[in-house]
Amino acid sequence: MNHHGSLILTGDRGIFITGRSGSGKTGLALALLRHCVAHGHFGRLVADDQVFLFARNGRLIGRAPAAISGLVEARGFGPALLDYEPTAVIDLLVELVPAQAAPRYQEIATTLLENVEVPTVRLAEHNTDGAIWAIAAHLSLPPFGPGVIKPSKSV
Repeated sequence: MNHHGSLILTGDRGIFITGRSGSGKTGLALALLRHCVAHGHFGRLVADDQVFLFARNGRLIGRAPAAISGLVEARGFGPALLDYEPTAVIDLLVELVPAQAAPRYQEIATTLLENVEVPTVRLAEHNTDGAIWAIAAHLSLPPFGPGVIKPSKSV
């Protein structure tokens, strides 16, 4: 099923970012990729704007529609080419919400997508720096150590 959002890989972890139009999904995805590169960690786009989701072996998988594979929206320019991976297992759903709806501290909840429970955090839209640190801590990305979510199972 087609969902509105951005999907990236950081190391072996897939992060699916959702939120209303203009909430900063693409900006957060690109900032997370920049964060990974700055810390010598693998980071790659999977899909921007539209993500096809499907379940396989109890895991949620995402991919870009063929027409937009490898494209990311560069505001003020339009679609721009970027290195990408064709698919990713989704390990974390990031819901960008208005600041007043985002808890300051939170335990990871879950969301049911395509009949798969996906760990979910709700973060304030347009707070890219804060979101990067929260996501990095949840996924044990640099500079944080072991965290809440354990490595993915293979598909």
